[in-house]
Amino acid sequence: MKDILEWIRDEKQAEVLQRKMELPVEAMHHALAKKPRRDVRSLSGALRASRTGIIAEFKRKSPSKGWIAPDALVSDIVPKYEQNGASACSVLGDKHFFGGSMEDVRRARQTTSRVPILYKEFIVDEYQVYEARMIGADAILLIAALLSKEDCRTWAKLANSLGLEVLLEIHNLEELDCLHEHVQVLGVNNRNLRTFETGLSEAEKRAKVIQNRLAGMERPPVLISESGLKDAQTIRQLRQMGYEGFLIGEYFMRQVSPADELRELIHTLENGEAR
Repeated sequence: MKDILEWIRDEKQAEVLQRKMELPVEAMHHALAKKPRRDVRSLSGALRASRTGIIAEFKRKSPSKGWIAPDALVSDIVPKYEQNGASACSVLGDKHFFGGSMEDVRRARQTTSRVPILYKEFIVDEYQVYEARMIGADAILLIAALLSKEDCRTWAKLANSLGLEVLLEIHNLEELDCLHEHVQVLGVNNRNLRTFETGLSEAEKRAKVIQNRLAGMERPPVLISESGLKDAQTIRQLRQMGYEGFLIGEYFMRQVSPADELRELIHTLENGEAR
C-alpha cells in the first residue's frame, strides 16, 4: 500500500508530464531566454539579516487536515505578511494536495517589493526548476525523501545557475547525505512525510549532529525548522539549538487575520514575553 509521499510523487509526475506536452522543454528554454533579468531576493540573506527568521507560508489546504482556508487570496495575505515583518514568504504551488497554483507564486512576486518568495512544491523533475524561474520564485524546495542524491545535486546546481536559491528539506539524519555546496538553506521538517504526523521530540538531538556537519562546510547553509511551529517559546528553544529560520504556515492560515497573528508572534519574540 502506498504511503502519502509515494502517492504525491506519482500524482506530481503525471502533472509534470502533462505540462511538458503543453509546453515542451525546448519551448520553455526559449521563453526563459527571452525573459528579462530580475532582482534576486536572497532567502538565505534575508534569514541571516532577520531578528526573528520567520518564513510565513500561504496555503489553503494540507494532505492530512484538508481545507484550512479555501477562499484565501495571495493578494490579500502575502503583501500583509511582508508589511508585518515576515523575513520571507512561502507559497504552495501544488493544487491537488495543498490548493495552490503557480499563479499564486506569480501573484506573490507581483504584490511584494522586498521579501524572497519560496516556491513550495514537490519537485520531481528538472522541468519544474525552469518553471520556478518562469513564475518569479526566488528559491525552490527540494525534498530529500523524494529524490536521489544525484538529482538533489544536479537540480540544485541548475537552480543556482538560473538565479534561484535552494532549500533542501530533510526529515531524518540519513538524508544529510543529500547536502552539498549548492544548497543555501537546510530545512529540518518536524513532520514525518510518510504519515504527516508532527513532533519536536528529536529536535535537539538532531540539531547537534547537523551543526557538526555544517561546521565542516566552507559555506554552510542557513538552518531552519519546519512544521508544527506556533509559539514563541518553541522558537526560542530551537534558536538556542542553532536554528536561524522558522517556517510557519498552518497556524497563521487558521487565524482570522494571518498577518496580524504574525505581527503578534514577532512582537512576542522581540520583546521577550511569554506566549
